[in-house]
Amino acid sequence: MEENKKLLTKKDIRRSWMYWIGTCELSNSFERLQTLAFAACLAPILKKLYKEDADLKDALNRHMTFFNTEGIWGSLIHGIVIAMEEERAKGEDISDEMITGLKTGFMGPLAGIGDTVDWGTIRPIVIGLFLPLASAGSWIAGLGPFVVVSLMTTSISYYLWHLGYRVGRKSILQVLKDGRINQFITASSVLGMFMMGILSSQYVKLSLKPEIVVNGETTGIQSYIDQILPGLLPVTAVFIIYYLIRYRKVKYTHILLGVLLFSLVGALVGLF
Repeated sequence: MEENKKLLTKKDIRRSWMYWIGTCELSNSFERLQTLAFAACLAPILKKLYKEDADLKDALNRHMTFFNTEGIWGSLIHGIVIAMEEERAKGEDISDEMITGLKTGFMGPLAGIGDTVDWGTIRPIVIGLFLPLASAGSWIAGLGPFVVVSLMTTSISYYLWHLGYRVGRKSILQVLKDGRINQFITASSVLGMFMMGILSSQYVKLSLKPEIVVNGETTGIQSYIDQILPGLLPVTAVFIIYYLIRYRKVKYTHILLGVLLFSLVGALVGLF
């Protein structure tokens, strides 16, 4: 029973998480990136676990090695490390190399997952949902996406932090292997594609201005195109831009400048 006794309280874990969520991107440096923030958020935990100055010094030095990951999903690592430090303080045979190896081994995969889910999926979808308000001139569109994305990502970080601590060092392998993350990424990607299709149909406008004379009547070329397939030109423009980004690796700034130049020239010659 003494071995299973917790040395840390929920308040300790929550306070450590609050330090991390508030400082994870503030201590970045070319040499160690998020290392100082990692050590700072664990410092109150380590002070409570290790009463001897020598043990505390070793623990702090242990977490001064290079560390960098995505701040939200990387929280899973912190929870596991806290659990490992607690077990070590209780006498378990957990070496420095084991703790450092777990951090360095999984900060890359979790960074990839976090960037994909948080900033490549959730944020674009939320911004897309607020675009109609922006086009209507509502101030909510300027503040809404920031608030919603912040609440969602903060909740994910809080959950993963406590999940890592509860389950311990095996949790990260379980989460990565059980397939739930891949299912979530796939579902989010499908939803994102739906959103992109809806936004493209609403906000990409392209029509031809030239007219032709048929049987003595003047008819716009655009009307014939619409009879073949409504929205053909906008969807063609979207897929051309997608092709340039996906397969030709053209930079976004070059595409924006190209679209701007093409639009100006087309309007000047009367094409649009």
